[in-house]
Amino acid sequence: MASSQCCANPPTLSSTCGQGGVEDVGGLKTYITGPSDSKLAVLLVSDVYGYEAPNLRKLADKIAAAGFYVVVPDFFYGDPFVPNNPKRPVQGWIKDHELDKGTEDAKAVIAALKSKGISAIGAAGLCWGAKVVVELGKQSLIDAAVLCHPSFVTVDDIKEVKTPIAILGAETDRLSPPELVKQFEEALSAKAEVDSFVKIFPGVAHGWTVRYDVNDDAAMKKVEEAHQDLLGWFTKYVK
Repeated sequence: MASSQCCANPPTLSSTCGQGGVEDVGGLKTYITGPSDSKLAVLLVSDVYGYEAPNLRKLADKIAAAGFYVVVPDFFYGDPFVPNNPKRPVQGWIKDHELDKGTEDAKAVIAALKSKGISAIGAAGLCWGAKVVVELGKQSLIDAAVLCHPSFVTVDDIKEVKTPIAILGAETDRLSPPELVKQFEEALSAKAEVDSFVKIFPGVAHGWTVRYDVNDDAAMKKVEEAHQDLLGWFTKYVK
């Protein structure tokens, strides 16, 4: 069940933010950034606020600066979650945006990337998007996975992952509390054939890697650390 944490600190969405542009990829409007001739791609699967969140696009641009072709699809078809709408609480919104549908859409995006000559693909899922990325990792459709403060991911999901996976958790997280993240780590430790990296960041809450206060120096240090961990994982495995 979703909690209020998955909607905390909502961003101000903007269709023009970021250094890239918007094109159709796999049937979805998609923010694209990075060298168009790169053979290495990273797919970002957003939280409930979707692909027009400025901090998400900043992260995409940061990954692109390392040489990756980065795609951030609109998995919600122009219908991101709108906070403080009593007629449509987050539970109702989630029913309209099922994770199974997100996974199928992600597969279409991956197929489109491969058709244009991309040879290796990493995927990072944030909150809602983490479940989609886990499903891709279970089916070996990507070369590396990163989960940032995941929602809806279970220990059984983690046991089925076949892709190198990094999990970045938060100390204060009601959706994936440290106790659950530790169980993820234990499950991965039992899978010698799958490389993994698990870290719980102190002093931060669910959503912190993309929903942060730029004026909070302590928070920004954790954000930068998480982003470097994410980028390091993709540099290691998407090549």
